[in-house]
Amino acid sequence: MGRKRHMGEGDSTQLCWPGGRRRKALIFVLACLGAGAAPHWLGPLRGLLPGLGAALLLCGYGLRTMFSSSVDMEPCLPVDGANQLPRVDVLVAARDEEAVIGRLVQAVADLDYPKDQLNLWVMNDGSLDNTAKILEGLKQHFPFLHVQHRLRDSGGGKSAALNALLPQLKADWLMVLDADASFAPDLLMRLLPHLQRRQWGALQLRKAVDKAETSWLTRSQALEMAFDAVMQEGRICSGGIGELRGNGQLLRREVLLACGGFNEDTVTDDLDLSFRLLLAGEAIGVIWNPPVQEEPVTRWGALLRQRQRWAEGGLQRYLDYWPALISNKLSIKQRLDLLVFFLLQYALPVAIYGDLFAALAWREFPLLWPLSISTVGFSALAIKRAGSRFSEGPALPSSSGLTLLIANTYLMHWFLVIPWVSLKMAFKPKRLVWAKTAHVGL
Repeated sequence: MGRKRHMGEGDSTQLCWPGGRRRKALIFVLACLGAGAAPHWLGPLRGLLPGLGAALLLCGYGLRTMFSSSVDMEPCLPVDGANQLPRVDVLVAARDEEAVIGRLVQAVADLDYPKDQLNLWVMNDGSLDNTAKILEGLKQHFPFLHVQHRLRDSGGGKSAALNALLPQLKADWLMVLDADASFAPDLLMRLLPHLQRRQWGALQLRKAVDKAETSWLTRSQALEMAFDAVMQEGRICSGGIGELRGNGQLLRREVLLACGGFNEDTVTDDLDLSFRLLLAGEAIGVIWNPPVQEEPVTRWGALLRQRQRWAEGGLQRYLDYWPALISNKLSIKQRLDLLVFFLLQYALPVAIYGDLFAALAWREFPLLWPLSISTVGFSALAIKRAGSRFSEGPALPSSSGLTLLIANTYLMHWFLVIPWVSLKMAFKPKRLVWAKTAHVGL
């Protein structure tokens, strides 16, 4: 299917059509531009009807989803004894992480979980700094730490680094962390009710931003992560889908292996795996409390590079799996959920440029403004709702006044990133590299 699928192939991997990426991306771009321009053929008044209708349907669905997110997924702790604790393997793919890797090992050591049921596996993926030396030194003090090494040019990115660890793993659950992750010592014990039941094939912890008050950019990222978690909870409660976000994801080992491991032919293994789990009939849960903490991106250039990678991986999975996503393998609610958020997240940012170009050509005003304005208003309301919710870990910035205005304006960067990445995918050959975000140990 892709360049490599580690371990056994599951049914869901047979539903992937990754070929013709550039052609499919070009069709997507042209279709969105055409959809944005088409209302201008109806005239300046009737041409507003498609935008008004789309605003009513899409943002109405989004509001319904947002207000469905009030259910907390953390149940009461069970009374099972310690001998019932599932085994957990923590996985980390580390490349040039000398600033944070020692802190992560210590955080795992501090977990209130029996160490005979817990192991930390770190793949040093060709680090050029002191990561390998630090890890080898830590092995002498932490028996639960297992370190392996790959050459830097081994290929396959983060997915291949994680796949290389899978043959040695025997645990019930795998917790995938980034090297800058931090968390409360009682994390796993708090998650125990979910780990002991067969309700979820995977769990995703809310990602909280450390030192969010550093700047308006970091405050905006913290609110964006909270906004994302609220919407994911609402999607699950409404019968839609949950998605993995990389850092802080827990996977049933047997489920991951049945899906073929991590896809080495994508730039976002977490988003791709989300769809393969969905097509395999495995539910993904989202946990608000307790969260996993991570460093913010502190510079615009680094942020845009990160978001381009996320946008490419997010769109690629739709292009790869679309025949299965519209099939009866999914419920009507799941298909509707996927359609609405595909249109809002990927199609709308491209379609508005078709609207703008047509408006310039016809010397008219843009006609999709009802949809654009309602989307902006919806995101502002969702950010405010997320920011006002009780949150463990780092305190969320206040979501009122100027902070809310800046955070909502900050989200507009997606209206630049999505069209740019879509054009790149349509006209440039695919180049798979692990363009990881640098961690500095804030």
